[in-house]
Amino acid sequence: MAGAAPATAFGQAVIGPPGSGKTTYCLGMSEFLRALGRRVAVVNLDPANEGLPYECAVDVGELVGLGDVMDALRLGPNGGLLYCMEYLEANLDWLRAKLEPLRGHYFLFDCPGQVELCTHHSALRSIFSQMAQWDLRLTAVHLVDSHYCTDPAKFISVLCTSLATMLHVELPHVNLLSKMDLIEHYGKLAFNLDYYTEVLDLSYLLEHLASDRFFSHYRQLNEKLVQLIEDYSLVSFIPLNIQDKDSVQRVLQAVDKANGYCFGVQEQRSLEAMMSAAVGADFHFSSTLGIQEKCLASSEQTVEQEAMQL
Repeated sequence: MAGAAPATAFGQAVIGPPGSGKTTYCLGMSEFLRALGRRVAVVNLDPANEGLPYECAVDVGELVGLGDVMDALRLGPNGGLLYCMEYLEANLDWLRAKLEPLRGHYFLFDCPGQVELCTHHSALRSIFSQMAQWDLRLTAVHLVDSHYCTDPAKFISVLCTSLATMLHVELPHVNLLSKMDLIEHYGKLAFNLDYYTEVLDLSYLLEHLASDRFFSHYRQLNEKLVQLIEDYSLVSFIPLNIQDKDSVQRVLQAVDKANGYCFGVQEQRSLEAMMSAAVGADFHFSSTLGIQEKCLASSEQTVEQEAMQL
């Protein structure tokens, strides 16, 4: 029927540890998407989120509140948050009823920052799995504070957490190094930024750790962790400065490719005009067909180069 909302919906599940910038990301990304002409619905799935800076289409606080759970069950904030997610999992009919009228919107899900929800607890993964059955295609956008790059031990820990999250959540995945505009204030990086975003040879980090008297006692453990990360070879990062339109656009392109949105026909292609007005340059945002042709040409060129080397 003409004008009917598309059957398939797309969106982002914004996850990451507390303080990584998830809510700020949802605000900035929603504004960017609206500037492109997309209809956006931001859904708050964090019952501990108060004073939301964005316009919230659905708020899990209407179903269950963290404060009420803590008082009634005498739980701390961590246990209370896990209970809230389990309660939402048991009442997904409520969430579906809230999302159904928004069919045709692009969804941003602002998720809780409880790390165990994304590494081994089943509630959030079950919620995402059920959304997939509702024909909602999500990309997990995992935010990590870029200041961890300044400490080799913390960066290896972040890599392990990111890998565990990717394997547990079971969604198309994009890892972001957030707050890149503040990285200069965190201290000098031991290597250039590409080393951290592409997760290159981690043996160099082991050498830095070996120079520390504390970590030198755990060299074998660190070697095994690095070996595990490199064996999977799944983790990489995209740097994000939410204040920079070019940075946000690079993230959006990766997300749209991951969940398949860029291969659809829903989007009004207004990025070229918006970016040209913003930077005063001839900015070109390819059509869906153009993107597919470029990807195909790039793949063919790579194959030809590899054949020549052989």
